[in-house]
Amino acid sequence: MSEPVIRLLVVDDHQLFRRGLMALLAQEPGFSVVGEAGDATAAMGLAARLRPDLVLLDNHMPGVTGVDAIAALKAAAPEARVLMLTVSENESDLARGLRAGADGYLLKTIDTADLAASIRRVFEGDSVISPEMMGKLVGLLRRGPAQHEAGAPAPAPLEPPPSDPIHSLSPREREILRLIARGDSNKHIARALDIAETTVKIHVQHILRKLELSNRVHAAVYATERGLLA
Repeated sequence: MSEPVIRLLVVDDHQLFRRGLMALLAQEPGFSVVGEAGDATAAMGLAARLRPDLVLLDNHMPGVTGVDAIAALKAAAPEARVLMLTVSENESDLARGLRAGADGYLLKTIDTADLAASIRRVFEGDSVISPEMMGKLVGLLRRGPAQHEAGAPAPAPLEPPPSDPIHSLSPREREILRLIARGDSNKHIARALDIAETTVKIHVQHILRKLELSNRVHAAVYATERGLLA
């Protein structure tokens, strides 16, 4: 059976970048760019009308910022996933985006193959964060809410289960969990441990299942809160 076509809405105020991105995505199998917008307000109307599967969303745009538009976009198209694609490496933008419901936060420096893979992962229900930003998320968690930038909400901590299942992880799974928390991708983990990337994916699935977590972002938070990076 063929993979489902992922219907995309691209939102970015820089027309040259937006059109170039759309051209690149059009060459990827299984993608269909159904709409484009140069600002968040236009994107909300298109999302309600087109009902895309996934919105690729810039942050710093004239008028309403991408982060501030996430809730409205999800209200307009409840089934749509929102993947931020931005130049902003600001920690508060990352924290606000995740708290607003973004399903991923990627930097525009990402290469096309990794972007395509990230879109597919988010469409399938996973969450993705650029490795550079994962490190900053870990830094935010380590410093605690008192040291966050003024006005920037801290990512909500996960409530640990009554009996911490971390002891059910094998030594290899704990090692991979530590690398996830450091912000490494599956590809980087595979290289670091000299194992196949498919093997890493299987380990990650087992880790998430054992820890009762929904995605690797939660796994990174979980590991950081338990001092696995110490």
